[in-house]
Amino acid sequence: MSWINRVRNAIPFIAKKEGTAETLWHKCPSCHEMVFIKEWEENLSVCPRCDHHDRIGPAERFEQILDAGFILLPTPQVQEDPLKFRDSKKYPDRIRAARQSTGDQDALINARGAIDDVPLVLGVQNFAFMGGSMGMGVGAAFIQGVNDAIAHECPYVILTAAGGARMQEGILSLMQMPRATVAIRKLHAAGLPYIVVLTDPTTGGVTASYAMLGDVQISEPNALIGFAGQRVIESTIREKLPEGFQRAEYLRDHGMIDMVVHRRDLRDTLARVIGYLMPATAN
Repeated sequence: MSWINRVRNAIPFIAKKEGTAETLWHKCPSCHEMVFIKEWEENLSVCPRCDHHDRIGPAERFEQILDAGFILLPTPQVQEDPLKFRDSKKYPDRIRAARQSTGDQDALINARGAIDDVPLVLGVQNFAFMGGSMGMGVGAAFIQGVNDAIAHECPYVILTAAGGARMQEGILSLMQMPRATVAIRKLHAAGLPYIVVLTDPTTGGVTASYAMLGDVQISEPNALIGFAGQRVIESTIREKLPEGFQRAEYLRDHGMIDMVVHRRDLRDTLARVIGYLMPATAN
């Protein structure tokens, strides 16, 4: 222990380190303004200065969208290191670190609940868990969510956030794309809606599969949505892409998605859309 810490501990009227300015303020990653943590949280992790929608995890999403009393579905168990993959770290070590930092078992978590007493199953991808990457665990969780929705005769709604397929699982991660597509067809065969909410960022194989197959496509403002990166596309077609390319508003204006909805309005919008698609169960 340094001498200054010994002095600090010995003098009772010196404030402890807890409660420093770092714990009271949040720096917006977009406009770089400092915002009170309490104000940031009360505004649903949206910057009150520039309206930037920060990335949030499943726990916050479930609390913001679902009625009280929702039930978390158990995380499906899959083989965790099928290829014995290792780059700079072992794959199991990366999974372990992601679980410790997020508190989630994998990048997609499902909950069964309701919005204004109208039942649904809600899936949320967590970008903080290895970039929300799509591996066998995510594929199994997606199918779990669809099957649970079919069993309870309600819609399946998913909030996507992903950097694409999980490279540590190779072709096994890419196989989740057709698996998810088949699951969506089963949901439609049961006469149930599939609604997608695209959040920042949604890219790669997730965009190429279940993220763009919704009956209704909703997005949060300014979300990055695409398959390949902008620089890769520009180098391939050898043209400069338009301003705002791959952002939610551009995609809406060009017919790729149906609407862009502010986070504070997302719950009410989902309730209204579900009411249109499931009028028999809506209030």
